[in-house]
Amino acid sequence: MNVILITGASEGIGAEMARQWATRGGADTALVLAARNVDKLETVARECRSLGSQALVQRCVALVRAAVDTYGRLDTLVNNAGMSAQALFSDVTDLGWYETLMRINHWGSVWCTHAALPHLKATRGRIVAISSLAGLMGVPGRTAYCGTKFAMTGFFEALRIELAQAGVSVTLAYPGVVATEIRYRGFNAKGEAAGKSGLDESGAMSVETCARLIVDGTEARSREIVMTTKGKLGRWMKLLAPGVVDKLALKTLSQHARPK
Repeated sequence: MNVILITGASEGIGAEMARQWATRGGADTALVLAARNVDKLETVARECRSLGSQALVQRCVALVRAAVDTYGRLDTLVNNAGMSAQALFSDVTDLGWYETLMRINHWGSVWCTHAALPHLKATRGRIVAISSLAGLMGVPGRTAYCGTKFAMTGFFEALRIELAQAGVSVTLAYPGVVATEIRYRGFNAKGEAAGKSGLDESGAMSVETCARLIVDGTEARSREIVMTTKGKLGRWMKLLAPGVVDKLALKTLSQHARPK
């Protein structure tokens, strides 16, 4: 039995990863799906069961304990739950939602990983952290989001080294712009739902492709998954020509989100 816990599994990348693992693993796979929206989770769970896998729906509280109590083990933890944000720092009047975003994106992953760690050591399992290209390179208008994703990157890179002798792999995934609704629901400068994307959505990667790359990388125990050619080049150009990277980052913003 391969027991996989996915946070943020009610839609988007998380839901699609669940469906793809259900297709690949069938009856030998048990999926523990966590998110705040239980109704949407139940829909994803039914889809996974129809593909032959077992599926357990769980709210984010005590989800690790529920997984182990139900299946007796935990093999993979996918820290996928997260929220977006788009705001120029000079337009922000209340930094309270910056702290909220950090609790969701960074601390949510830390808490889940801490709870799951003893069980993952027992199975020599896998930890996956869904970061972002915004966790590798600064993007104007996304100071809050970049801060949370850079925090994730540093935490999980350090944790990978700590867990090497225990046989637990840590995979960091860095999606670029993916065709989901996450940016429309993220915070704006007032800490409210943005209602629109602040990024140029043309050429966005499909959810199916993004999920497949993460599932493949997880199963291969890859150190990291940088999903776009621009992302891969950008990492090297950041060292060699940082000014060029700054200009390219500005171009990723939609016209209405660029600094005036």
